[in-house]
Amino acid sequence: MDKSNEKKLMDEQSEETMKIAMAYMDAMGKGDMEAIANLMHDDMVWQNSGDKSLPWIGPWKDKKVILEEFMPVFGANFKTAKWETEDAFASGDTASFFGQMVGILTKSNQETKEFHWALRVKVKDGKIILWNWFEDSFEVSQTYHKPKM
Repeated sequence: MDKSNEKKLMDEQSEETMKIAMAYMDAMGKGDMEAIANLMHDDMVWQNSGDKSLPWIGPWKDKKVILEEFMPVFGANFKTAKWETEDAFASGDTASFFGQMVGILTKSNQETKEFHWALRVKVKDGKIILWNWFEDSFEVSQTYHKPKM
């Protein structure tokens, strides 16, 4: 395959990756569980790193586990108050996003300060296979563990 055809295939794959990642984020924002499930690969991994005292820190492996265990735990503990994506790009099967957000931790009923986040998404066979989330886990943990107001 010549270089121009190789670049064209890479560009097409990058576009498809971004389309799938954006559809998944859109479905999450709307709470559309059917669309979320349809966009997840059966072998998906949801990786959240950080303070292990937070009940949603991963990795969470397998679509069924993510849907039935992770999402209910996370949803019961963290509510998004602000979500802004500042940058996004894709290369081949990987998309990356960067932004700022604010969350409300239901355990303490308090809001985080605004913090930066980054996300790495991998796509396989037209579905999300990896959701690798990076956040200011110190800010989130501090807010989670504050005495309830």
